[in-house]
Amino acid sequence: MDRRLERLERELMLVARCSVLTPRDRKGHGTAAQEGGEPPGPAAAAEARTEPCTPTRLDRSGYLLLSRLDAEGAMSIGQLADALQLDVSTVNRQTGALLRAGLVERIPDPDGGLARKLRVTAQGADRMAAERTCRQTDLSRLLESWPPEDVARLEDVLTRFNREVERQEGRAWPREPGEAGRPPE
Repeated sequence: MDRRLERLERELMLVARCSVLTPRDRKGHGTAAQEGGEPPGPAAAAEARTEPCTPTRLDRSGYLLLSRLDAEGAMSIGQLADALQLDVSTVNRQTGALLRAGLVERIPDPDGGLARKLRVTAQGADRMAAERTCRQTDLSRLLESWPPEDVARLEDVLTRFNREVERQEGRAWPREPGEAGRPPE
C-alpha cells in the first residue's frame, strides 16, 4: 500500500472526529436535537458559557439532515436516506428527533405524490444558521494562523475531493448557483 494513501486515510478519519465540525455530547448532556429540543439544565448552561457557542448545538446527523433539506427543499424520508446513503430506519429515527424539536415538519408532497415530505421550519432554519455560524467561528479560530492562500487551497482540494466522491457515487450535493464551476481564488 502506498504510504501516502495510509496517511491520507488516517487524516480523513481524524477530520471526521473533529469536534469543531461535529459537536459531541459532553458530560452526559446530549445536544438539543438528541434531547427533543429542550435546553440543558443550569449546570450545563454554566459550562456552555465557557464554550465558544450556544449550549444547544446540533449534532452531526441533525445538521446534515437540515443542511440537505435546506439545500434541496422538501424531501421524503426515502429520498433523504438515498441522498445520504443511510438506512431508512436510521433516517426515520434521526428525523424523529428533529420533528420533536420542532426543527422540521411533515407536509403533503408539493408535487402531489403519496409520501409526506419533510421541510425545515423557521425554527430549524434559525438553529441551522446559528450552528453554521458556530462552526465557521470555530474554523476561523482554528485557521487564524494560516495564510489566506493555504485556507483557499484547503477549500479547493476538499471541494475537488467531495465532487469526485459525488461523481463516483452518482449523488451530487446541491450547491449554490455559480459555486459548481468556481475557479480557485
